Amino acid sequence: MRPIVETRVTHHTLWQAITGDIPPLALPPLPIGRAVLDSRDVAPGDLFVAFVGQATDGHHFVGAALAQGARAVICEARGREQAMAQGAVIIDCTTGGVDHSALLERIDAETALVYLVNSSLDAFQRAGAFQRIHRCSPDLTVVGITGSVGKTSTKELAAAVLRQRYRTLHSRGNLNGGQGLPFALLELGPEHERAVLEIAMYEMGEIRTQCVLARPRIGIVTNVGPVHLERLGAIERIAQAKAELVQSLPTADDGGVAILNWDDDFVRAMAGQTQARIFRYGLTPESDLWADAIESAGMEGIRFRFHYQGETLYVRAPLLGRHSVHTALRAAALGLVEGLSWEEIVAGLQSLSSQLRLVVTAGINGATIIDDTYNASPASTIAALNLLQDLEPAGQGRRVAVLGDMRELGDYTDEGHRMVGLRAADVVDLLVTVGELGRLIGEEAIRTGHNPDTIHLLPDERAAVTFLQTALRADDMVLVKGSRAVGMDSIVAELVIDPTVLVY
Repeated sequence: MRPIVETRVTHHTLWQAITGDIPPLALPPLPIGRAVLDSRDVAPGDLFVAFVGQATDGHHFVGAALAQGARAVICEARGREQAMAQGAVIIDCTTGGVDHSALLERIDAETALVYLVNSSLDAFQRAGAFQRIHRCSPDLTVVGITGSVGKTSTKELAAAVLRQRYRTLHSRGNLNGGQGLPFALLELGPEHERAVLEIAMYEMGEIRTQCVLARPRIGIVTNVGPVHLERLGAIERIAQAKAELVQSLPTADDGGVAILNWDDDFVRAMAGQTQARIFRYGLTPESDLWADAIESAGMEGIRFRFHYQGETLYVRAPLLGRHSVHTALRAAALGLVEGLSWEEIVAGLQSLSSQLRLVVTAGINGATIIDDTYNASPASTIAALNLLQDLEPAGQGRRVAVLGDMRELGDYTDEGHRMVGLRAADVVDLLVTVGELGRLIGEEAIRTGHNPDTIHLLPDERAAVTFLQTALRADDMVLVKGSRAVGMDSIVAELVIDPTVLVY
């Protein structure tokens, strides 16, 4: 996803955030329509932020962004020459003092300002923090969500619940982490009463930094698993990094609340690392809010019972897979913490807007494609296979899984892929693996006794597409999941007939 957000920022607020100074009289408070990271997305009036990415350096495209009408640019010194070539007014923030004289002579409604900074990331984070602190209601409550799996689905459903009573903004797509979170903060305005923000991490300290920017009062931790293990080295370090959210919350007396997954030992331990009030959710009566009697109705959703303070409530929600009950528990827990009635909470859980990233569409040869390619980990892939098992193909249809590499598992790489292979062997009629790591999934399925004639170990997405175009048949239910790094989303694009048509 290329980040693009509508902002509430003006030239005045951006100036104050980045320079720390009062804007000069010559600078009009012109609105800055959107914030974008990719110069190809720039439209007149936008803010372009030049970051160094994995594949390219945004500073190479400062000139292109200005040529397309960017009203403001945040970049480091190596973007200066391109900015000068486009006739922009350069605000040099690298030396501490800012010279206003150029503005007095040249500023008008069409003038672009280029902020030269020592760090584009730091400057952009200051802009997001300024919006959060100075341009929002003092009564705004921010909800931060972190965890190894389920952040985005929890964010979507939690926001759907809160909207039953409060004017709520939630971060779009995967706008999280040090670069992504400021985009979400720039969307906040004085009318918002609640904000639900996804807080991700790639290294120690990153969640703590995001909490300084966003100032969450409520924190939700979904779970701790072996995601980003290559970066942090041990699952205990991942738990330590995730705990930065609850450590950053206000005290219970100041309204801080940590909503914790009591089924996860690592998350449970975070109760001793925060001064916020603890709200426990899970599948056992030890929790403040717990669920049982969980049933999958396939494409029709799930059914379960909530238990809370002696009450029992029967609920049906349009969420796919038994594992989704934890998502419902988190959203309901947030609703209870925020004072919503059960009627409001259930309405939010059942709202159509809460349909999440997993997409089911009509596919080639009469098959049904279940697109869950947003990301992949052993836990989320096994959950997706559990969903596939809950679905009953029509006619002579089969359960088909197309599974690719799962990245950044570190020492857990081999075990994680083989665990998925073990589960796949129990669920699928046809297994297609993609990539070198995906091959481990297929090998484990064969080792456990699954018919090798129904398992195909393919090197890349092109080979997978070629095979599936002839192998799929009417009524097959086809799960596609794996890292985008091996092109799993490209496989989906080749298999669907019309990606806008949902099967259910």
